[in-house]
Amino acid sequence: MIQLDRLTKRFEGRPPAVDELSLTVPAGEVYGLLGANGAGKTTTLRMLLGLWAPTSGDATILGCRVSQEPDRIKSHIGLVSASAGLYQWLTPRELMAYFGIGYSLSEARIAQRIQELSRIMDLGRFLDQRCSTLSTGQKQRVNLARALVHDPPVVLLDEPTRGLDVVGSKVVFDYVARLRDEGKAIIVCTHQLDEAERLCDRFGVLHYGRLRHEGTLDELRKQTGQPGLVELFLALLREDAAPAGTA
Repeated sequence: MIQLDRLTKRFEGRPPAVDELSLTVPAGEVYGLLGANGAGKTTTLRMLLGLWAPTSGDATILGCRVSQEPDRIKSHIGLVSASAGLYQWLTPRELMAYFGIGYSLSEARIAQRIQELSRIMDLGRFLDQRCSTLSTGQKQRVNLARALVHDPPVVLLDEPTRGLDVVGSKVVFDYVARLRDEGKAIIVCTHQLDEAERLCDRFGVLHYGRLRHEGTLDELRKQTGQPGLVELFLALLREDAAPAGTA
């Protein structure tokens, strides 16, 4: 589904934001792309979305190369981001219809998807309320539904639980589990490492743009000698702080 081949992004006068990143995410897998601020996660997502052209290397989604077909790539991807706002004067029903039109869905298909997603995400009670009146958790449910209106095979989630309470976070967990069962390829970027351990099947740990570690949680434990993701990240920070030539 998703394949990155030495994907690189450089900005003039700065170290590489993403440095020869190679990884593969098959259908039905949740891949946690993890790293501290500045590690290259957001830059990677922007290249996958066709918003930024790679400096070198490439990414392929369902046979489409980001460097050659950035517009077509967008039709294969659903993006869920905590920073993505909703059109406040539209209702969830109108919002999903608007995005359905943008993806060239027929009226019948849009109506079908609204009905399906309203049931899955439990939007019925506020489907026809303006988005400005919704709670944070309700808005995130609508955001999740909007990302799926065109039934994309690939889903990218950028900090999907930020600002949510326990109930709202569970909605996201259930959503990701459903996507996995439907055979979608999913990349999750999050700073919530305990949530990542619950959500993801496999992990890639970015550090200054490079893939430092990759594998399941058990594989990472064996590679690093650390009991969990939090300890692994703390070890990387200690490594940065250590004087040159010391362990």
